[in-house]
Amino acid sequence: MTTTKSTYNRRSFLKASLLSGGGMMLSISWLSSAKAADKLQTLNVPEQWAQLNGYIQITADNVVKLMCPNPEFGQNVMTSLPMIVAEELDVDWKNVVVEMGPHDSTKLGPQFTGGSNSVRMYWKPLREAGAAARQMLCQAAAQTWNVPIEEVTTKAGVLHHSSGKSANYGEMASKAATLAVPKGMKLKAPKDFSIVRKSKKNVEGFKVVTGKPLFGLDYRADGMLIAMIQHPPAFGMKLKSFDASQTLKMPGIKEVFNLKLYEDGFEQGGFDTRTFNDLLVIVGKSTWEVMNARKKLLAQWEPIGDTKDTMMGRGGKREVVVPGGLESTTAQLEKMQEYAKKPAQQLRKDGDPETAFKNAAQVIERTYNAPFLAHNCMEPMNFFAHVTEEKAVLVGPLQAPGWIEPTLSKILNLPADKIEIQMTRMGGGFGRRAYGHYLTEAALISKKAKAPIKLIYTREDDMTYGIYRPMYTATYRAALDANKNLIAFHVKGGGIPEHAIHANRFPAGAVDNYLAEGWEIPSNITIGAFRAPRSNFNAAAEQSFLDEVAEAMGKDPIEFRLELLKRAKENPVGKNNEYDADRYAGVLTLVRDKSGWNKPGNEKYHRGVAAYFCHNSYAAHVVDMVTREGQPYVERVFSAMDCGIVINPDAATNMVQGAVVDGIGNAFYGALTHKNGAAEQSNFNNYRIIRHNEAPKLIEVHFVENDLDPTGLGEPPFPPVFGAVANALYKNTGKRQYNQPFKPTLDKRI
Repeated sequence: MTTTKSTYNRRSFLKASLLSGGGMMLSISWLSSAKAADKLQTLNVPEQWAQLNGYIQITADNVVKLMCPNPEFGQNVMTSLPMIVAEELDVDWKNVVVEMGPHDSTKLGPQFTGGSNSVRMYWKPLREAGAAARQMLCQAAAQTWNVPIEEVTTKAGVLHHSSGKSANYGEMASKAATLAVPKGMKLKAPKDFSIVRKSKKNVEGFKVVTGKPLFGLDYRADGMLIAMIQHPPAFGMKLKSFDASQTLKMPGIKEVFNLKLYEDGFEQGGFDTRTFNDLLVIVGKSTWEVMNARKKLLAQWEPIGDTKDTMMGRGGKREVVVPGGLESTTAQLEKMQEYAKKPAQQLRKDGDPETAFKNAAQVIERTYNAPFLAHNCMEPMNFFAHVTEEKAVLVGPLQAPGWIEPTLSKILNLPADKIEIQMTRMGGGFGRRAYGHYLTEAALISKKAKAPIKLIYTREDDMTYGIYRPMYTATYRAALDANKNLIAFHVKGGGIPEHAIHANRFPAGAVDNYLAEGWEIPSNITIGAFRAPRSNFNAAAEQSFLDEVAEAMGKDPIEFRLELLKRAKENPVGKNNEYDADRYAGVLTLVRDKSGWNKPGNEKYHRGVAAYFCHNSYAAHVVDMVTREGQPYVERVFSAMDCGIVINPDAATNMVQGAVVDGIGNAFYGALTHKNGAAEQSNFNNYRIIRHNEAPKLIEVHFVENDLDPTGLGEPPFPPVFGAVANALYKNTGKRQYNQPFKPTLDKRI
């Protein structure tokens, strides 16, 4: 299995659909049906053929090239998505090469990598594309051999007939390309899969480990300059004036200027955002020269006051007032405590929870808090842009090219077909690169500088002027009767600037009297998606609380959850329950069995369990904790997942393992605080992340086997890790954890 890389643009692709040496290219789209190539005699093949977001190409020498439609940041879609096509195409995987394509909104829409949606979104369209191509090849062979198409079979990229005739796909590709694309093809039954469900090596693995230039920071272009932005020192401030006289004297510096990201009244799209609207830009020859010159820049800043943004998409047009002021974490926490006492928005109500709590024999009430979190992608934000009056070429790492293209078109005053976006491999994302403001910044800087530029954020830029996971708080209450039965459940959550409550998820549907409420406090600190948005806190608090309730009831924590899920299955409360109780119970049962929960031989471990449903998948973990050198250490983790059909088992296992390590690190250490609007952490020296020697020695991953269509996997394993760690810590220390991160609380007891 190999990969190749070409440089081309989508317009040249639209002019060609066959290689000059013969072959077939079949475009695939989840927005429109696939289209067969033009007939050979009408081709006008350029020197470099281009691709849309997804296609099948078969050369005369039987090489099959598949384009990955979605951006890659380590979740391995560049392997798994082509595997789906190859399965229905019935091709030999060793003859497949894979490429990442540029954005093409006409053919494939947003190409969004996020929401654990890549495989789920493309599962059916890619299978249909592969099946259609296979049928076209069979039809070409049938016509060539003058036999009924029903008598033509395929195996591993070779066409066969009972007469003994055979041909590889490449021999029939040119003829197949002239045929109409069939529709409504019968797809393989899961029992017949030969590629899907079989582990395949990462198609870019060799390039990654040998340091090949795959990432945005690796990209170079002739005449390219480097740009950096001097942002305000704090959220809530804007540029007043600047003096660049000393900066311009520094070696390699070309110019210094200021501009706005969005003009007043600009309607922002669904993933538009801005850390700061005023851009004070330094442009020079090299990164080192620009970094040093920026230190000489003198700037004055002033309070920005309240501002009003007009937002489009994701809920329709709305106006958002962004408050002014210099916010501090201490004051934010105090304000959250005040809001928690006020009436909140009712999100769901079943039964009569007020009366149930009033008549309860015992009420358990606990409040959980969590701070802002920074994404800290290993590759800081960067993007290349070359903008002229005629066109714009942009290259770099981003998750949602389709969402940013309309914004670029408006800001640059260029039609979409004059904007070329090519996607590099991302050095991390998890929501941070869904927001394309840094791409827009690069485009505006290039246009102003009249030169190709690469915008680079330093680590400090990225962390202090970033987009964060919000601050959250939630108060949970459980009512027990005299026989210690759970009779009511209440959750009231808030946050800055949004709450994390998913009102229709477990244990909703399992308790007769249930109430969910939410409230929010506006802020000028920029927030956005963070691996499993909202769920990452909701699961942590909920799963910690359920353990405490189970203890008060005298029940095993896994059995308690299974009892609730049995109720939700057999006699559910309400009609809007998001989860499937059977599948939820399935991962709990699997992790219980695989971990040997409550079985002899595990006495040395302090064990914590948690389970959660989000992004259409189910996850459960058992965390085994020990004391090492006087500190709690997660030595083992057992994980169970139900995400439907697993495309690539090795890659899926890696994703779960990565989520576990990420969750442990954030649970123990993750926190970003502010003082007078300024982030108090700026780099890894004071924003603690998990270290290699703190990762578990064993992370054992198990998948529920079923034939359901595949669902999300990048995010679902992450949220329950927090709760499992908190519950294990209780067994280890004897104290419950109510505030993230856990490490400061642990240090106080020493």
